Amino acid sequence: MVERATTHTSISGFGVWHPPTVLDNHELCAAFNEFVRRDNARHADEIASGAREALRESSPEFIVRASGIVQRYVEDKTGLVDPERMCPNIPDRPEEQVSVQAEYAVHAARQALAVAGRVGEDIDLVVLGASCLQRSYPAVAIEVQALLGAHGHGFDISLGCSTGLAGLQLASQAVQLGQARCALVVLPELTSPHLNWRDRDAHFILGDAAVAMIVEATDRARPGSWEIRSTRMLSKWSNNIRNNFGFMNRCDPTTEHAPDKLFHQQGRRVFKDVVPLAEKFINDTIAAHGLGADQVARYWLHQANRNMNDLIAKRVLGREPTAAEAPLVLEEYGNTASAGSLIAFALHNEDLPAGSVGVMAAFGAGYSLGSLVLQRAA
Repeated sequence: MVERATTHTSISGFGVWHPPTVLDNHELCAAFNEFVRRDNARHADEIASGAREALRESSPEFIVRASGIVQRYVEDKTGLVDPERMCPNIPDRPEEQVSVQAEYAVHAARQALAVAGRVGEDIDLVVLGASCLQRSYPAVAIEVQALLGAHGHGFDISLGCSTGLAGLQLASQAVQLGQARCALVVLPELTSPHLNWRDRDAHFILGDAAVAMIVEATDRARPGSWEIRSTRMLSKWSNNIRNNFGFMNRCDPTTEHAPDKLFHQQGRRVFKDVVPLAEKFINDTIAAHGLGADQVARYWLHQANRNMNDLIAKRVLGREPTAAEAPLVLEEYGNTASAGSLIAFALHNEDLPAGSVGVMAAFGAGYSLGSLVLQRAA
């Protein structure tokens, strides 16, 4: 059992939603490879002279080997399978209409409320986060608050792939301080618009999905909820995962549409840096509760890359992890940025008996890391 240190708050509800459109590796690669052939043909003379490097084709086998991803859900794939566009077609909506990210959030939030046995009017705090927010203001959280009929207040946060863990920590703290009784943490990750679908090393990575969780005081939570025993955050500056899109883009017309305005990373450097960083962070989290790694029934890790997750879990456990100990959702969802570890929890927690201890952990751009130690109540 975990030591009695606790936040006296619990995750009492959770819900996952994704758009219905599936983009699998085969159709993704067919479009990408046609783009590559056309681009190489357009620049054949430069390539022949050595002035330009030819683009390389991708393959489903390469994607699975590099990441473990087989498919992903996307808001739109008509633009993604168009070799001349390679960008989702998502029409602007009038300001009077619900925004796309708010729509994602509400779908997931309603599922989480149902599990928790709550309704929208019970919510008095909305913490909404994403790796990229659809707009700067008004906060998407406040839009969601209005759509659900919630009370209190709401705000947006963004911390790359650790946003979900940061949101859960903020919600737990707000409940502990008496600033909220029933908090909604929701991650509407609309990632397909900020992925560079022309980048061979990244064109397969991200997928669209939303996840939501209800946080409230443990003594108010339904039976079988997950008590938050502790929260932990860490950040360490790194440029190796970056997206430079922002309100200043239009100020320099020479770089307004440059590739760095989309997701880009130094993948090998990230792998080399994050694996030991995450291993130590998770081990420190466990050690703070006087636990051994084998006393943790489940690790819900950030769903970035199968090879990375497997290696981190292996280093923490000192052996190969089982699929039950460190479940993956990458094969179906792809990398859903800050939603990944929360989706893994939502889809893989209900089989664990009362008293089970689990660790939710995320790591990503920043670098930023977050963890929660959870214990299932009777």
